[in-house]
Amino acid sequence: MNAPSLQRVLLCVCGGVAAYKAVEVVRRLRARDIDVQVAMTEGAEHFVGRATFQAVSGKPVRTSLWDEAAEAAMGHIELARWPDAIVIAPATANTLAKLAHGFADDLVSTLCLATTSPIFVAPAMNHRMWLHPATQANIDTLVSRGVSVIGPGVGAQACGETGPGRMSEPDEIVDALFGAAK
Repeated sequence: MNAPSLQRVLLCVCGGVAAYKAVEVVRRLRARDIDVQVAMTEGAEHFVGRATFQAVSGKPVRTSLWDEAAEAAMGHIELARWPDAIVIAPATANTLAKLAHGFADDLVSTLCLATTSPIFVAPAMNHRMWLHPATQANIDTLVSRGVSVIGPGVGAQACGETGPGRMSEPDEIVDALFGAAK
């Protein structure tokens, strides 16, 4: 992928406290004139509302496979074909496991299974979850399939503990995406 071809990004937001950082990822991409579509898991909506992402992206947010207006024409397949890249931020342990094992039980996992676009994940979770052998095996599987991993960082976490598992900062995520596009 070269930089001029990176015009459309599908940002998939999963349910973790780091979801608030995803709003800034949208803003940073839009500042680079990238067209951004947001898809959210049900869990993500507990942390940041659809209206916030719609305001910064300028597009309605997709949250369900069961959106009758979008799905009348197999909208999830159309959306999976739309982006030049998919970024999952935050990527929870649950979503990483779904992707590693080919699950397609929500909009985000279905979009990732149905796409041929490059996928970037920005993990965010408690350090013990990140270091767990199951999570590390899932990451290894995803990397072996060509998924790019951005982070995670090390530091204080929302749970009050410290260690690896912090979602990378928005600038790091966008820079990694453009670094891969060179």
